[in-house]
Amino acid sequence: MAKIFIIEDEKELAELVRDYLIQANYEVEIFNDGQTGLQAALQDNPDLIILDLMLPRLDGLGVCRKLREVSNVPIIMVTALTEEIDRLLGLKLGADDYVCKPFSPKELVARVQAVLRRAHSQPTQKALFKIDEAQQRIWYKQKTLNLTPTEFRLLALFLKHVGQIFSRGQLLDHLNPDSFEVTDRVIDSHIKNLRRKISETADTGSKHEWIHSVYGVGYRFDYDENQ
Repeated sequence: MAKIFIIEDEKELAELVRDYLIQANYEVEIFNDGQTGLQAALQDNPDLIILDLMLPRLDGLGVCRKLREVSNVPIIMVTALTEEIDRLLGLKLGADDYVCKPFSPKELVARVQAVLRRAHSQPTQKALFKIDEAQQRIWYKQKTLNLTPTEFRLLALFLKHVGQIFSRGQLLDHLNPDSFEVTDRVIDSHIKNLRRKISETADTGSKHEWIHSVYGVGYRFDYDENQ
């Protein structure tokens, strides 16, 4: 049974999320301040942490930074401000997902399940893709993906950071760090083409989107668990 830590100072919210997670067969512990939650996480090695941004004693940014110095434990960051997500992404803290308050407990459980699946499946699924930086080519199994140079750079970035959310701004900076004329729509167009080319090459059609849209934030790459 996976162990989940909730580091959240809103007692009623933490208990509500705990109850939903217990119903989903997870073991759950609640910590009401960042310092206590961090110490417990370092000692007990939970399988996943749901981490609020605004916490007493040590805020979520500090907890996440300190954890990432020594641990790859999956972290879902929770914030009450939608616009705060862009700042969190810009800081590249290493959180695996972000949720805005108010949220549905059922949705959060689904996010927990998805993050845990990614964490457990990445080692074997990374063999699906092979990147050749020198030739700027990427293979799916033994099939070459017919990519433009821009598509190669985007997909290589996603493959090196599976499960990480990238804002459109981050992707634009990665492609054109010195350009001020490229718009978000360019990224959306490249993502659309990448989805189509990967699905055609992998022969998964529309069954798996590969590059997922994260509402109000950007994009995240996930493997097809059935391949």
